[in-house]
Amino acid sequence: MNTKRMRSNLLLLLTAFIWGTAFVAQSVGMDYVGAFTFNMSRFLIGGLSLVPVVCVLASVCRKEHPDQTFGVREGVKGGLACGVILFVASSFQQIGISMTTVGKSGFITALYIVLVPVCGFFMKKRIPKLVWFGVALATVGMYLLCVTESFTVNRGDICLFFCALSFTVHILVIDRVSPRANGLLISCVQFFTAGILSAVLAFLFETPRLSAILAAASPILYAGVLSCGVAYTLQIVAQKDTDPTIASLLMSLESVFSLLAGWIVLHQKLSLRELTGCVLVFAAVILAQLPRQG
Repeated sequence: MNTKRMRSNLLLLLTAFIWGTAFVAQSVGMDYVGAFTFNMSRFLIGGLSLVPVVCVLASVCRKEHPDQTFGVREGVKGGLACGVILFVASSFQQIGISMTTVGKSGFITALYIVLVPVCGFFMKKRIPKLVWFGVALATVGMYLLCVTESFTVNRGDICLFFCALSFTVHILVIDRVSPRANGLLISCVQFFTAGILSAVLAFLFETPRLSAILAAASPILYAGVLSCGVAYTLQIVAQKDTDPTIASLLMSLESVFSLLAGWIVLHQKLSLRELTGCVLVFAAVILAQLPRQG
C-alpha cells in the first residue's frame, strides 16, 4: 500500500469515528433545541469554518496555476444540489435520533452503503449475487432492529430509513459533481445551503432562542466544526486517493462507533434482538462492498 492510499484510509477511519461519535452530540443537542434549529446551527457553523480554507486555497491556486479556473460555477451548482439533499437527509436523521437510540441510528443510517450498489440495478448495471444476499441480510437485520415483538415500528426508525435513502442520493450526486470542481468549495456551499433551508423550517415550526443554542453549544460545535467542517471535507478529499470499496468499508464503521459511543457516553443499551439486527446489518454493509474489490 502506497503512502497516499494509507494516509487516505487513515483519514477515512477518522471520518467514521467523528461521524459515529457525532450521533451522541446530535442526541444530546436535542435536549436543548429542536431538530431544525440544531441543523441550522451546525451547518452554518460548518460552512463558516470552511470559508477561510476555501479562500486560502483559491488564492494559492490562482498563484500556482493562473491559467486554470477554481471551478467556482461548477462548485456552487454542485454544492447547491448536494446541500438540498443533505438538508433532507439530515432532517430525517435528526428527527429520527430524537425518537430512538444512538446505536440504532448509526446502523440504520449505514444502510446507504447497501442501497448505493442496489441503485445500480435501476441504472442498468449488473448486481452481483453477494449484494442481493446482503440486501436479504439487511432486511432481516432491519426487522430485528426496528420491528418490535408486537409488530410495531418506531417512527424514528422510519425517519432514519428515509435518511439512509436520502444519503444514497447524496453519495451518487457527489460522485457526479466532485470531479468537476474543488471538493472544499462544494462542501462549503452545501453546508450553507442546508443551513439556510434548516433555518427556514426552524423559524416556521420551532422557536429558536439564542439562550437555548448557547446551552447546546458543545454538541452543536462538535457536530458543526468536526462532523461537518472536518469529516465531510475529509471524505471528499480522501476518496480521491483510495479504492472506493475500501473507502465505503471504512466509512461504514461509523455505525460501530455510534453504538460504542451511545453505550459509553449515554449508557444506552440494546436488547439481544436489536444487537443481532445490528450484526446482520453490518454484515450486509460489508457484503455489499466485497464484490467490487480487485
